[in-house]
Amino acid sequence: MRGAEGAEEVVRVRLPQRREREVLAVVEKLLGGRRAKVQCLDGVERLARIPGRLKRRKWVKAGDVVIIVPWDFQDAKADLIYRYEQPQVEWLRKKGYLN
Repeated sequence: MRGAEGAEEVVRVRLPQRREREVLAVVEKLLGGRRAKVQCLDGVERLARIPGRLKRRKWVKAGDVVIIVPWDFQDAKADLIYRYEQPQVEWLRKKGYLN
């Protein structure tokens, strides 16, 4: 949907599920080989793995806000499960989820 000024209206925004161990993060650097260095909002820098379904459909780049799930057995690594679009990032900032 488009408003009068041409900006997209955010209808739904997926939030991280704490019980599923999901964490908001910002992609710092792409390392190649479907891996990225991410800075999580819990203060930990992790190595995230980008699955093929995200790599092909939604291109991940440095500066993107994403949701990751840290591995149970190795907390320094994680799986990237979702990438936010720009209107969703603005909504998250406005609501106080991002700094």
